[in-house]
Amino acid sequence: MNRLEIQELDFAYDGSRILRGVGFALRPSEVFCLMGRNGVGKTTTLKNIVGLLRGSGEILLDGESIRSLPPDARARRGLGYVPQGREIFPHLTVRENLISGLLARGRRPRPSDFDLVFELFPVLREMLARKGGVLSGGQQQQLAIGRALLTSPRVLILDEPTEGIQPSIIDQIGDTIKRLRNVEAEVDQAAREEREILEALRTLKKAGGISILLVEQYLDFCRELADSFAIMDRGAVVASGSASDLTDAVVKAHLIV
Repeated sequence: MNRLEIQELDFAYDGSRILRGVGFALRPSEVFCLMGRNGVGKTTTLKNIVGLLRGSGEILLDGESIRSLPPDARARRGLGYVPQGREIFPHLTVRENLISGLLARGRRPRPSDFDLVFELFPVLREMLARKGGVLSGGQQQQLAIGRALLTSPRVLILDEPTEGIQPSIIDQIGDTIKRLRNVEAEVDQAAREEREILEALRTLKKAGGISILLVEQYLDFCRELADSFAIMDRGAVVASGSASDLTDAVVKAHLIV
């Protein structure tokens, strides 16, 4: 049985058709990567799955339709969602942000609830009293994933988890030595945080029990993690298969701009 199945998903906005019969399925404990160029409908697909947008088609979770359920009910059924941009609470502490994930399930926190999050992201334990808004992009992403895990999801949905972690390339000759040192440190931190997220998702995959639906532009990230994939273009799935089917020819045809 598939853990999450999308069938003939259509969505239109202001008369413009955004999704055109989108369909794919995640098996239990699978990492599924949804790929495509910018603006092809990936985030719109995720928002339809979690109920923030409503199109036509069918959405099945463990064989049961959740299409008529509001977002909060879908979350209680087992969908954990980390949106693009993370959307943590910047003025709440790391601890308060994490607790909000438990409260979404109607539970008061116990110390043991945080064990998995701290195992995956040890830095969060050290930053419990810090405001979410002062964390780096990678730390905020770790916090957002940790908060989602505290909702006890059966399917964890991640929209661009490496977005905002990679620093921009600075090519201006003549920067000061101090500036160059700071940029080098920033690069090292960004690479480390990205690797920590990759390792955390790999650990979740190995442990089983959670399926992961991942929207990601970073091809190597997907190739390292994914069991299966689908590529979207102009609101439709144009290629799909197992990770071994994600060949250079497929990438060139559907992903390279």
